[in-house]
Amino acid sequence: MIFFVEDDDNIRELVVYTLQTVGFEARGFENGKAFFEALSNQRPQLILLDIMLPDQDGLKVLKKLRSHPTTKDIPIIMVTAKGTEYDKVIGLDSGADDYITKPFGMMELISRIKAVLRRTSARGNQPTQILTVGPITLDTEKYEVTIEGKKLELTHKEFELLRYLMENQGIVLSRDKILEAVWGYDFDGETRTVDVHIRLLRQKLGKWAELIETIRGVGYRIGGQR
Repeated sequence: MIFFVEDDDNIRELVVYTLQTVGFEARGFENGKAFFEALSNQRPQLILLDIMLPDQDGLKVLKKLRSHPTTKDIPIIMVTAKGTEYDKVIGLDSGADDYITKPFGMMELISRIKAVLRRTSARGNQPTQILTVGPITLDTEKYEVTIEGKKLELTHKEFELLRYLMENQGIVLSRDKILEAVWGYDFDGETRTVDVHIRLLRQKLGKWAELIETIRGVGYRIGGQR
């Protein structure tokens, strides 16, 4: 089942109809209130979420979903008229799995939905991991990072970036490879997005920031040999 939260009747009905014709079960909701009422009774496979909703901001809905243990793992694609890279990064950093901008073609939407479901399914099949690099410990089940025993507050994408680095400890990862793995195959941002998030992550690591090495002309590595 796919839930689509969109206040425009025409768009909502067209998307729900299209999803149903290609084999998905789908339900549409015109506002956040109706969506959360349905969510209390049924867990969807994926959520399509518009940012501009009449009763509450879609980004607030996204953060609420990501902060609750019963909904934090549901794949979410943001659907919005806003198309700047800044808006995309805000949505993705808040926990969205992908982002599509209006107007969009139905086949593009279906392709993105299938790609996100493949990606999240592959991640969900992985066993729980406790990753450690120096004083940093990352728990994939609790979605928690501690450094010297103290909890570190990270955004969704900062967590995924750190996890990807730690899963590949000692390996030099190019910016393109990081962008593909953490932001997704369809994200059309630039590789400087990676540099910005590395900088923010280093700031939060404080005195342990040097554990993330910059490999000039290539990318980044964590826990490499000195």
